[in-house]
Amino acid sequence: MKFGVIIFPGSNCDHDAFWTIQNVARQPVTFLWHESHDLENCDAVIVPGGFAFGDYLRTGAIAKFSPVMESVRKFADGGGLVLGICNGFQILCESGLLPGALMRNVRLKYVCKPVQVRVENAETPFTNACHKGEVLTIPIGHMEGNYFCDQATFAELKRNQQIVFRYCSPAGELTSQANPNGSLDHIAGICSPGRNVLGMMPHPERSSEAELGGVEGFKIFESMVGAMAVK
Repeated sequence: MKFGVIIFPGSNCDHDAFWTIQNVARQPVTFLWHESHDLENCDAVIVPGGFAFGDYLRTGAIAKFSPVMESVRKFADGGGLVLGICNGFQILCESGLLPGALMRNVRLKYVCKPVQVRVENAETPFTNACHKGEVLTIPIGHMEGNYFCDQATFAELKRNQQIVFRYCSPAGELTSQANPNGSLDHIAGICSPGRNVLGMMPHPERSSEAELGGVEGFKIFESMVGAMAVK
């Protein structure tokens, strides 16, 4: 199995994701340049965090036109695994691979801290190493993490069990204090109807080694490796 990590101008978490896959998950991984259509026969693609194209216009609005994203859309349509982290989640929404949008945090401040997220769906290629209701501590770092969609889309997300993570308290409760950005229904991550595309605001690559203060984010990568191993 082989991972690919996209590099956009302004990406700043691409090397973090690469390190986690290569040195912690111990899987083959390559960088994918934003101007190339070639996904280099990767089995999974990571759209990393950062500030692609400086977040000009709005987050992800320019990155979605990159040649690599055309290939990512085709890859996802064919069932390929795509994980969008933070800015990557924003890019996936702008590209139409996931519904909804990420707006400015409700208090209009950049938020960078560890948060708790509750696993709402453990039956995806990204969460099969977790159990439903499990609380993970994973850091966030964003200004536009306030997930929003219209009511029809929201109803569909709930009906199809596409809400994968919700912000919660350490005890797993959905309190207003536990929602760091005002996100609709505490949503921290959603998946596509086919379960092969996941967007999440927390950074699992920043909590995949004990030296970073926690390892619970590694369950996302562990799940992906496990899912690809049984294909």
